[in-house]
Amino acid sequence: MLTIAQANFAKLDGSPPGSDHGEAKTGHLIKVLMVDAHFLIRDALRGVLKELNNHMIVLEAVDGHQAMQLVSEHADTKLILLELNLPDQDGYALLSQLRERHPGTPVVVFSARQDRESVTRALGLGAAGFISKSGRREIMLSALQLVLAGGTYIPPEILSPKGPSRPKLTSAASKMWQDALDLTERQVDVLQLLMQGKSNRAICRALNLAEPTVKNHVTAILKALGVTNRTEAVIAVRGLGWGSEN
Repeated sequence: MLTIAQANFAKLDGSPPGSDHGEAKTGHLIKVLMVDAHFLIRDALRGVLKELNNHMIVLEAVDGHQAMQLVSEHADTKLILLELNLPDQDGYALLSQLRERHPGTPVVVFSARQDRESVTRALGLGAAGFISKSGRREIMLSALQLVLAGGTYIPPEILSPKGPSRPKLTSAASKMWQDALDLTERQVDVLQLLMQGKSNRAICRALNLAEPTVKNHVTAILKALGVTNRTEAVIAVRGLGWGSEN
């Protein structure tokens, strides 16, 4: 595998840099930047990326300085995979810089950390996902596919409350959230399922609602919270004390 010292990128199909072999097969190339100081991790991640797209171009950086340089030189980068532990700077600081200077390029944190605080902080800084290095390969693949399709991957540990699964909100707790956020009882039901990581379709099945109705409820919830997506909603509601009302 080519290291960053040898070349700025390599194609996963094995063709040499500068070759049009991959482009001829796919019609376009997806360019991804990996930021991790460890060769073995980058090598393993390359195998995951190859399963997504055999002709993907992978840029490699071993620290924050190289990462900023490469993403500036390759404005068509579609995805950045970022390890938080870097030799030259704090990973969160680099995440903030990347989101500020290249807001159109999603950043997924790919880290050995998996505690709730680290996940919440990364998502709060604008990460499009957080993947644990100890996670199963199929989870990594699904998460990366989701982000490349324009979505956000929120790991189960941030969506699920600590400890055993919580029961349905009591009537008093539901009324409290209705009053606090100016939501209807049904919208609070949707919010509870959203906090559990349920998709719109799963919410439809659970509440026996049509999908357009659920979408309208989710939109109302985001508006009430003053946020624009589910990730921000989860963080905002937990910050308001969700889970402590019973």
